[in-house]
Amino acid sequence: MEAIGGRPPPLGLGDVITTPVSLQPVSLGVPDGPHVHLTNLRGNLSAGLGSSLPPIPITANDSNACVDMGALNLTGSSKVFVALYDYDARTDEDLSFKKGEHLIIINDTQGDWWFAKSKATKKEGYIPSNYVAKLESIEAEPWYFGKIKRVEAEKKLLMPENEHGSFLIRDSESRRNDFSLSVRDGDTVKHYRIRQLDEGGFFIARRTPFRSLQELVDHYSKDADGLCVNLRKACIQIEKPTTGGLSHRDQWEIDRSSLKFVRKLGQGQFGEVWEGLWNNTTPVAIKTLKPGTMDPKDFLAEAQIMKKLRHVKLVQLYAVCTMEEPIYIITELMKNGSLLEYLQGKGRSLKLPQLIDMAAQIAAGMAYLESQNYIHRDLAARNILVGDSNVVKIADFGLARLIKEDEYEARVGARFPIKWTAPEAANYSKFSIKSDVWSFGILLTELVTYGRIPYPGMTNAEVLHQVEHGYRMPCPPGCPQALYEIMLESWHKDPMKRPTFETLQWKLEDFFTLDGSEYKEASIAY
Repeated sequence: MEAIGGRPPPLGLGDVITTPVSLQPVSLGVPDGPHVHLTNLRGNLSAGLGSSLPPIPITANDSNACVDMGALNLTGSSKVFVALYDYDARTDEDLSFKKGEHLIIINDTQGDWWFAKSKATKKEGYIPSNYVAKLESIEAEPWYFGKIKRVEAEKKLLMPENEHGSFLIRDSESRRNDFSLSVRDGDTVKHYRIRQLDEGGFFIARRTPFRSLQELVDHYSKDADGLCVNLRKACIQIEKPTTGGLSHRDQWEIDRSSLKFVRKLGQGQFGEVWEGLWNNTTPVAIKTLKPGTMDPKDFLAEAQIMKKLRHVKLVQLYAVCTMEEPIYIITELMKNGSLLEYLQGKGRSLKLPQLIDMAAQIAAGMAYLESQNYIHRDLAARNILVGDSNVVKIADFGLARLIKEDEYEARVGARFPIKWTAPEAANYSKFSIKSDVWSFGILLTELVTYGRIPYPGMTNAEVLHQVEHGYRMPCPPGCPQALYEIMLESWHKDPMKRPTFETLQWKLEDFFTLDGSEYKEASIAY
């Protein structure tokens, strides 16, 4: 048999491999075709065949032929993963599982969705890859939260579900390969640096090194040994990550009949937002656009870009319905609706630290758009959505550009958001990330006034004229001067002198932080 295209030909049933091969634990990959490949991950196949041995296809040409998964030695830890969250199957091809369940990964080539087998139920199906972690890896530990910031760690630990002694470990923000331990101490959070030794291992206090983070956690769980309190329970992870699309099929244009409208969440000038169900299994938000609002072809082109924008502070775009009007946009569901309505209702009891935290979350999402050279064009509280625990995410990014001219051209009319728009954008259509920064400054006033309309008592025409001549909104009642300074910086007449969203993010995240109080040293116990 000759190789075809640089690859060995598939073996027919009954073909014999004459070269002796010593099989060690291997991984299994199942491509979309009818072949199952045995893959040499770490040079585990020996017998003098060299390290560049290609995969050996096993062809199932016969309808009765099958591959015994157990016979392919899938018990090695390299392909056994542990579930980090519960997951309920959305389609007949999905696999339901519970947090802590062990799963054998059969095919991990699809990125967002992997094909897996449950060791508990023996069932197979597709799973979201960001819901699992390799068994016995640090990512599988309930206390490991990865790349989150100190302020985010504090917010999570101070939630009412957590108690004195709750803790998490996260990647260090300043030192590569190091970690930080964050511990709840009463109503405050203390932070400790975990340093890595050159020869391997970790320590908080140099006198007490550990071979692994697991050993470190085990030690400080039994004895505080210089920490503010001994480690008790891993921080509870409330929020599940969003999946990459609705299912492994990556359906983009979906059938309208697969959607069920449950309840109306809100209404804007260009359509309605509904809570709904996809496939009778998955909660989603459905945005319906009034007929004639935008050209379906233009929307589809923009939506292809929008779908690739992935950030924890952006509302995830799942799918669309564009074959007929009204156009439907299907996104992840944020149950508390728009930030504007939330501030005017349930959110009126929010205190300044919570409002600043929301502002920091929005700045983080905008910093991501900034890094992707993407412009929002309509940043305002009405286009921010609120989930549980005061989590906020940016919605409708990029849609304003697609609104048909006759819907949006009246610059001083009711439809065009003059009061949120930078002067160079309102007067000369010069939209940029810096005009988004101006809008963010206006959004800050909405936050601290619980949804008050900007420039109270002024018409759009008056705002356009006054702002062009240097007028800026005065400091809102109860707004700290330091926050007002951030607003004024965002409203600089010269767009290039406005701060970046990255700068706005760290300023807001550190708004209440005193210099020098970030990390604690473990006290020396004798």
